[in-house]
Amino acid sequence: MRISAKVDYALRAAIELAALKADGPVKGESIATAQGIPLRFLENILGDLRNGGIVESRRGVEGGYLLARPAAEITLADVIRAVDGPLANVAATRPNLLEYEGSTEKLREIWVGVRAALRSVLEETTLADMADKRLPKHVEKMVADRDAWEVRI
Repeated sequence: MRISAKVDYALRAAIELAALKADGPVKGESIATAQGIPLRFLENILGDLRNGGIVESRRGVEGGYLLARPAAEITLADVIRAVDGPLANVAATRPNLLEYEGSTEKLREIWVGVRAALRSVLEETTLADMADKRLPKHVEKMVADRDAWEVRI
């Protein structure tokens, strides 16, 4: 799985908003500076997050961005879907809609399994978890495995 810069920046921006626990809107410039994200790129991403119901924006001198709902109710998967669409596609098709024949007939189940594995991490980890620097227990267990850190080419 490849994670685009857009997804990485969107997650970092949303987590930054969650971590700040601000009473009011936060300026895009503040988020960009804190996370080292180019402001122009961030503004586009924040627009996608707004359209996806992840953040709200306020105009004016006191304006900026804030989470649209509590950080504990927004998963990493929600953020990814808001900026990048479904978590797992094969040639722009959802895995469960694919059909294979012959020797490859089980490939659909593999792609569904990959999607399920992604969901088990991304749908069960919230912005609040990240802002509080904690992981769900099953994710901690996964990353504690040395093999998870091994790069295979």
